[in-house]
Amino acid sequence: MAGLVEPVMSKEEIKVRVVWPNGWWLFAVISAVITTFMMLRLASADFSSPQDLSAMIQYSVRWAVPFIFLVIATSALARLFPSRFTRWLLRNRRYIGLCFAVAMAWQGAFIFIVSFSHSAHYYGEIYLLRDELEGSSGYLLLVAMTATSFGVFRRHITTEQWRFLHLSGVIFLWAYPYSVYWWNVFYYQTQHWFDVLFYILGFTAFALRILAWGKGRVVVHEIGARSLLGGTVVLCSLVLAGSGHLWQPALSSALLEPAWSAELELWLPFWPFEPFAPLLIMALGVWVATGHHSLNHRHYRATA
Repeated sequence: MAGLVEPVMSKEEIKVRVVWPNGWWLFAVISAVITTFMMLRLASADFSSPQDLSAMIQYSVRWAVPFIFLVIATSALARLFPSRFTRWLLRNRRYIGLCFAVAMAWQGAFIFIVSFSHSAHYYGEIYLLRDELEGSSGYLLLVAMTATSFGVFRRHITTEQWRFLHLSGVIFLWAYPYSVYWWNVFYYQTQHWFDVLFYILGFTAFALRILAWGKGRVVVHEIGARSLLGGTVVLCSLVLAGSGHLWQPALSSALLEPAWSAELELWLPFWPFEPFAPLLIMALGVWVATGHHSLNHRHYRATA
């Protein structure tokens, strides 16, 4: 779950590395904290209540989500705000990603407990084909990414294959919780503070990637029509990001009107992509505002 070559450290950063936890030590500390809270939650669970066991699934997800959001934002943070802290994040992105895998392993365990001990409740109240396809795809990607984070498996694929797997995998694993919290906030309007918080964090994480991508393009220094138009589009995307409940019904109706589109909604993950519309519009605005040639004629390569 790493993407960039580890940067060369300055003397100050070496001091930071000595003080701050790094590598497997960082992974061990965070994993121990996650496991402790999961065990405490498991010890207090009422195994006779399917609702209480189902709540454990959401509890584990709320532990996992911050890590995948941080993983997807790390390279962008290092590009936009270079500092000792962001370089530390970049060096430890692999281990942060593995912490996400630990929390998701607990979620998988809780899903198994619920489906095994209360199968009628699970398949009647929780299970949906589309959710199962999205969740199973995410777990398959997570297993593949975790395995190829280690040399014994990584050596069997090329560098480009590894990069494609980790980039596509981390985007998918970000998209799943982000879309869930988007729907909770704007469609179901659950009013839970953590739904709003995780939606904002998920949106911000990918928005940073878009801005970092834009930074790697030629910026028009004069404030002309192109810059103003691009900036206006980006501003509109932010307005849309905070008003999904107003435009989602009309957009969903329009996109799902064709029979083939309605059929796709039953099994294609995230279709028809309403939660991602503001981010697509933001990317369009950044593209318009920053031109189309990469700095020094080099294309910016997104990293997982």
